[in-house]
Amino acid sequence: MTDGTDETDETDEMDGTGGGTERAARARRLAAWHGAERTLARGPAEVRIAERLAALTTALTADTASYDGDGWVDIYGDGIVEELERRVAELLGMEAAAFFPTGTMAQQVALRCWAGRTGSPVVALHPLAHLDVHERDAYLTVSGLRAVRPTSEPRPPTAEEIRGLDEPFGTLALELPLRDAGFVLPEWDELVAAVAAARERDAVVHFDGARLWECTAHFGRELPEIAALADSVYVSFYKSLGGLSGAALAGPETLVTEARAWRHRYGGQLFQQWPVALAALDGLDHELPRLPSYVAHARVVAEALRTAFTAAGVGWSRVHPEVPHTHQFQVWLPYPAAVLDEAGVRLAEETRTVLFRRWREPGPPGLATTELTVASSALEWTADDVTAAAGAFLTRVRELTEAPGLTDGNG
Repeated sequence: MTDGTDETDETDEMDGTGGGTERAARARRLAAWHGAERTLARGPAEVRIAERLAALTTALTADTASYDGDGWVDIYGDGIVEELERRVAELLGMEAAAFFPTGTMAQQVALRCWAGRTGSPVVALHPLAHLDVHERDAYLTVSGLRAVRPTSEPRPPTAEEIRGLDEPFGTLALELPLRDAGFVLPEWDELVAAVAAARERDAVVHFDGARLWECTAHFGRELPEIAALADSVYVSFYKSLGGLSGAALAGPETLVTEARAWRHRYGGQLFQQWPVALAALDGLDHELPRLPSYVAHARVVAEALRTAFTAAGVGWSRVHPEVPHTHQFQVWLPYPAAVLDEAGVRLAEETRTVLFRRWREPGPPGLATTELTVASSALEWTADDVTAAAGAFLTRVRELTEAPGLTDGNG
């Protein structure tokens, strides 16, 4: 599962015998989304190469840029990459930060370093955490670590659950927000208590903060105060900031120094990374300050969707959480994913409006979910705009469900 605004989940679909059909369907989707005049968020996969290059050029030459376009390109992580690392460490209130080409690598290195320092290969983490669901058991197969589960409930673990684990663990890994549970966060006091419970167990705390940037509104705290609860923090540059790729691991200087050594061993010491670093710095300059407004507007969008589903008489629907904790949340509807995918593409083609993108069926057949992201383009949408778009989407859903012979999302 991937973000609701991207198309990276399509690779596996195109590997089988239906590869040509899937490629055509993907091309149709991207064309429809790219041509939309109204969208809640512009997905990274629907931007053409020339457009992305133009955006990078604009970022490099803008008067507000905090980096020197006349500087030299980086070689093995110096120059602009070092500047990015300094910015991240300062923003999080940490001693140091190291750039990594992927978040998976950053997390595995962090856990490996802490296992060596604590003497324990055991990591306490949620079974819905990115470490468990989306990294192909890397902590187990690459580093020889193993996991214990404070809870299997679709929410962050409580202090009581952490305190009550029946075996020792060296590291508590908390994903903030817990994406696969609906981008959910604990309350601030609950987070403080969970961290304290880990300290009582003589464990260190690592935050999977890929989306930590947008957590400040929910917690009512600034980034340094949130990050100060943890011993190390990983952040992403593309999930919320609109970067090309890349991540950073922040923490004590001694840990980051060790992490740089492991980064090299893992193959993450790339020769040049200046386009990625430039896009990340641009995101810190321009997207990071806007994230609280996205979170606030996500709550408007969520309420408008609930209103639209009720007005349309949808038998069962859910917006989760009802009040989004970040600028992303889940939507559930009682229709096959293929039908919802097709309805979304038709809405984009016929009205040049994109509301939902890809749907999936993780549970009972015919009950589908998608992830909705609210970004800068959504700020132009009023609640009435959202309900109108949702109504138009559901009209197309009904047309498709009443039409005989629909077997897939390709029309």
